[in-house]
Amino acid sequence: MKKLLIILLLLFSFFYTNKSISIIRNQDPLMKEIINNKSKFEIKSVNAIIKNNTIIPGKNGKEVDLEKTYTKMKQYGTYNEALTVFKETKPTISIEDNYDKYITSGNKDNKNISFIFKVEKDTNINKLLSILNYHNIQVTFFIDGLYIENNDLNNLSNHQIELLSYNNNIDEITFTSALSYLSYKTNKNPKYCLEDDNNIINLCKNLNLHTIKPTLIVEKDPYKEIKNNLKNSSIILIPINNYIYDNLSTSILYIKSKGYNFLTLSDLLSENLEK
Repeated sequence: MKKLLIILLLLFSFFYTNKSISIIRNQDPLMKEIINNKSKFEIKSVNAIIKNNTIIPGKNGKEVDLEKTYTKMKQYGTYNEALTVFKETKPTISIEDNYDKYITSGNKDNKNISFIFKVEKDTNINKLLSILNYHNIQVTFFIDGLYIENNDLNNLSNHQIELLSYNNNIDEITFTSALSYLSYKTNKNPKYCLEDDNNIINLCKNLNLHTIKPTLIVEKDPYKEIKNNLKNSSIILIPINNYIYDNLSTSILYIKSKGYNFLTLSDLLSENLEK
């Protein structure tokens, strides 16, 4: 009982001391000035948009970190906006809490797009990489596990690599094993799955992977189809074949002429402020 009383007394003393320090600090003219000016720096977070079984990322907000700002300015003894310290605020509804929804695009306030490509186990992507490198753009590849096992991925280091399947299958055991191997080869954690059938989203949500449902799936003519459907933050799935190769450069130049930036999926779908 005596030990308990001592512990309670110490806790009360600690709480009272911190409370007193907080009251004194909040009466400091410097802290009052920080509080009076904090609203002009604030950016409200934006919730992700959920519609049926789809979701579009939101955006983090920004607010002044009062404690860190006060401590930093106190060292100089005066209010200075340049010393303001910020922290990001999370939206109430975020893609990070919704792995059971298909992501269909990035935040539509951003003038960016993302190209994605499916790489089957026997696909040759050398010509595609030459085109992408020539135009200096980064894309995201969804690659079959057998391709990952049998090929050097160093030539893809500038791009994002995600798992498509394993030998065209997506059963849980082989898919999970292939994910681990992909992570080992790239030294990065996979983030996304690509919609293929209804089973993939159920598998991927259990692995905390988001499932992508492209905004646009190019069927035949990339230039014409992209020109007619180009929107902010589109995710564009392009097949890999010789006809596409002959028209891909034209499509890339058109997109750039409209002021769009090419991003990997991770950058396109980020809810961080700087993206």
